[in-house]
Amino acid sequence: MAAITPAPAPSTTVTESAPSHTTVPERPPASAGKPKWLSYLTPIAVLLLAAALIITLTRNWNAWEGGRIDQVTDDAYVRGDLTPLSTKVPGIVSSVHVSDYQQVRKGDLLVELEDSDYLAQVAQASAAVEAAKAAIENNRRQRDLQDARIARAFAGVDQAHAQIAAAQSGEEAVQADVVRTQKERSRQEALLLSSSSTPQKVEQVVADQQRFAAQLASRQADLEQAKTVLHSNELAVEAEKRSKAVLESQELQLVADLHAKQAALTVAQVNLGYTKIAAPMDGSVGERQVRPGQLVSPGTQVIPFVSNIKWVEANYRETQLTNVKVGDSAEIRVDKYPGQVVHGRVLEIAPASGSQFALLPPDNATGNFTKVVQRITVKIGLEDANMAAKLQPGLSVTATVRTKR
Repeated sequence: MAAITPAPAPSTTVTESAPSHTTVPERPPASAGKPKWLSYLTPIAVLLLAAALIITLTRNWNAWEGGRIDQVTDDAYVRGDLTPLSTKVPGIVSSVHVSDYQQVRKGDLLVELEDSDYLAQVAQASAAVEAAKAAIENNRRQRDLQDARIARAFAGVDQAHAQIAAAQSGEEAVQADVVRTQKERSRQEALLLSSSSTPQKVEQVVADQQRFAAQLASRQADLEQAKTVLHSNELAVEAEKRSKAVLESQELQLVADLHAKQAALTVAQVNLGYTKIAAPMDGSVGERQVRPGQLVSPGTQVIPFVSNIKWVEANYRETQLTNVKVGDSAEIRVDKYPGQVVHGRVLEIAPASGSQFALLPPDNATGNFTKVVQRITVKIGLEDANMAAKLQPGLSVTATVRTKR
């Protein structure tokens, strides 16, 4: 097969062209009527918007947040009175009348201790009270007897006065006879010297004078004896009066002793009452801590009690409480009952932040300071008592307070 020989390339002659003198048209100049500062308008607007946003976030954010009508927080929980019921007196548990987590009414008997010892103490205290009352009655009777003795002593005084009066009258009568017989004796003795009288007559007059003198001495002795009896009776009256005063002071002591015995009886009855532990109000109990036959001492926890009265403690940020006041209405949404709204009302606002009630409150007087938004507790009461009774303390809720401007 014959080879194919390529044809030679035609010769090309390059002719150098002469330089061109054509001129490229220039860009027309900018319009003379448009200001140059318009090119900076967009950057300046962006900077102004950024500055306004920063100022709003740093200076007016709290005012904007506190001015809202509805203040919402999910840092809220159901609260209730949880009381650990304990014993006041030692004893042995006789019976436990409830089971764990049982609903109870006010006054229902929960736990009972053996009360035989305390019944004996009550009986003993009652006997002591009766003995004290008997002692007071005995003292009263003795004072009545003492009044009779005083009256008798006064009667003796009156009798002594009568005897003295009689003795004085008798003495006066005999005194007259004594004076008369003395004069008659003197006259008869003078007549006897002049033989104008007889010795028998003189002897008779002397005998009369001596007899009346003896009677006068007897009347004087009776008067002295009556005075002595009067003095003795007056002393008896004084002694009886002092005895009555002693009895009256003893009555005060006996009354005070009665009051002490009555107080001891009250203590014994109170201790007897402590052997029965009852529900303080309507609610429910927790897990039992004691069993029958167990020996307990004062302060032993027997069972926890939860009241039916519940409320919500909502911990709001301090910036949210600008317009929140006591009495504002609230809406509670309980996580346990999704979709259900419970109405309530603000009852109290805590007087200090939660950090101030901590065991170790923060002290920012030294070192670096970092500002932290504080929380203030708001107590919200529930209007639906039946719903409140169903809630357990510790449940999480979302609280919304509607402020009133």
